[in-house]
Amino acid sequence: MLHINDLTYRIEGRLLIEAASVALPQGHKIGLVGRNGTGKTTLLKLILGDIHPEQGGISIPRHARIGSVAQEAPGGAKSLLETVLAADTERAELLCEAETATDPHQIAEIQTRLSDIDAHSAPARAAIILAGLGFSSDEQNAPCSSLSGGWRMRVALAAALFSAPDVLLLDEPTNYLDLEGVIWLKSYLKTYRHTVLIVSHDRDILNDVAGAILHLDQRKLTLYQGNYDTFERQRREKQALQLKLKKKQDDARRHMQAFVDRFRYKASKAKQAQSRLKALEKMQPVAEMVEDRISAFHFAPAEKPLNPPLVRFEGAAVGYNGTAILHDINLRIDGDDRIALLGANGNGKSTFAKLLCGRLPVLSGAMRHHKRLEVAYFAQHQLDELVPGKTPHDYFRELMEDATEAQRRAKLGMYGFDVRLADSKCETLSGGEKARLLLALAAFRGPHILVLDEPTNHLDVDAREALVLALNAFEGAVILISHDRHLIETSVDRLWLVDGGTVSSYDGDLDSYQTLVLDQARARRKAAGGNGGKSASTSGDASRKRKSGAIQRGALQPLKKKIQQAEANIQKLQEKIGVLDKALADTSIYSEEPKKAHDFARLRAKLARELELEETLWLELHGELEAAQ
Repeated sequence: MLHINDLTYRIEGRLLIEAASVALPQGHKIGLVGRNGTGKTTLLKLILGDIHPEQGGISIPRHARIGSVAQEAPGGAKSLLETVLAADTERAELLCEAETATDPHQIAEIQTRLSDIDAHSAPARAAIILAGLGFSSDEQNAPCSSLSGGWRMRVALAAALFSAPDVLLLDEPTNYLDLEGVIWLKSYLKTYRHTVLIVSHDRDILNDVAGAILHLDQRKLTLYQGNYDTFERQRREKQALQLKLKKKQDDARRHMQAFVDRFRYKASKAKQAQSRLKALEKMQPVAEMVEDRISAFHFAPAEKPLNPPLVRFEGAAVGYNGTAILHDINLRIDGDDRIALLGANGNGKSTFAKLLCGRLPVLSGAMRHHKRLEVAYFAQHQLDELVPGKTPHDYFRELMEDATEAQRRAKLGMYGFDVRLADSKCETLSGGEKARLLLALAAFRGPHILVLDEPTNHLDVDAREALVLALNAFEGAVILISHDRHLIETSVDRLWLVDGGTVSSYDGDLDSYQTLVLDQARARRKAAGGNGGKSASTSGDASRKRKSGAIQRGALQPLKKKIQQAEANIQKLQEKIGVLDKALADTSIYSEEPKKAHDFARLRAKLARELELEETLWLELHGELEAAQ
């Protein structure tokens, strides 16, 4: 579907991609991974045609559409729904033509095409996507200008998903989402019919969505089959094999070189020596696997531990300008607690974090804590508060006024800042380096409680793993707000839910919470699908009442049988699609048996449509069953 051929690109003289080639199968979900700065975003721009390669090229089928999330967040007076609908340019053009066309044949062609692309259900489909990304019906009809930058980027993501291109390019799509939005996006991408190439450092989305991993490393592209965990295992095995081969070759080279050095000038052995010398010159060295060093994170413990509880909330309320956002909070935090805050954006997670850090006062009730309590706070918006002209060394000099230069440098090195980075101005640091600096500054004095609000947005996968290790080693309490499920699962042991205007302990695990979120999304999807985001009609209410009445009259058992049948059909279709995916993953099929590859691709698309219909039916049947019960 998408072929990258001998691609080379450099930026400001630095070679990013060199003679890279790969073929991406049609209909696959592929994760594009690599260390920060290796050129992943640049590769997406090359595929989009925004920039052009130094040599080589990228080819896709002639009529295939490529789409991505707009870099500029949508604004203006257009509503969210109108903005998303406008992303389908063909539909917009056809509707415009339909209003002015007078020729009967042209009108027929327009209406036929509108029917083919299911244009009349477009408002409902757009509303479903917006609802899944966290927008209520009222918000969908509000202007984009009323939203903050992060929420506008969600609208841009919704527009990209709605346009349903043949090749969808996503660059860190979860950065502006909460955990609930990430859960919905994963569910949506799993059933997306076309090819997806997604740049992400979120291990969870790379495991759940991606069926292949495209690794950009050492300026080359390598495609691995399987999800991220499979890729990691294959890469380690490849690395071990390559290092083993290199050791064998180095041993052979040393042995041959020793023979040459010993006998090249001895007449009886000169011929053999010359032969070995030629063999040495022809021997292609096995490339050594270069593994970039990942600097560890370090969170110093508090100098003096405190007796539990560190904090106790007693009917506490917090908000802004005297208006409570959260109320009736009755919780405690102990010194060894690891707690993740769950809840959709806007429910008050950050408000609670600011209360805990003393940045917001208690409006009523009480928040009791030790006088010597130290709380460290990290939030993503603080990246913009770093002074552009200051260096990490400048910040550490202010914190360590009485220390020697060697002591400051040693401390900087502990946090991953070598001499070059320590003396670099903040304006030149990458997002990940800025995040590392802020984490170091926040926790510098040894806190009792570490409050982290989305700490991983600018960290790559390996840096996130380093953060997990540091959090587990930290001798204090951790309060975590994150959309990264892997980070939550490996760093915390308690969940608190921020919902309904309060904060309470959540007794389930992340699996049960994901089920809850998806059930809520299905309910919104059903509501949006029936009315395009507006209130239901009276006739719709009457229809639902008639259905409910029929169920109450003893139709539960047949309904359950229908659900079981739908589940069986879904499983069969998934198994068939899995077989086809495995066959299509073998790139040799496209060159050796192109007709077979074409037939398989068409069959897969047909099965995917059938699967979507079965899943929709299953959701509707479950909705009826829940209403009846």
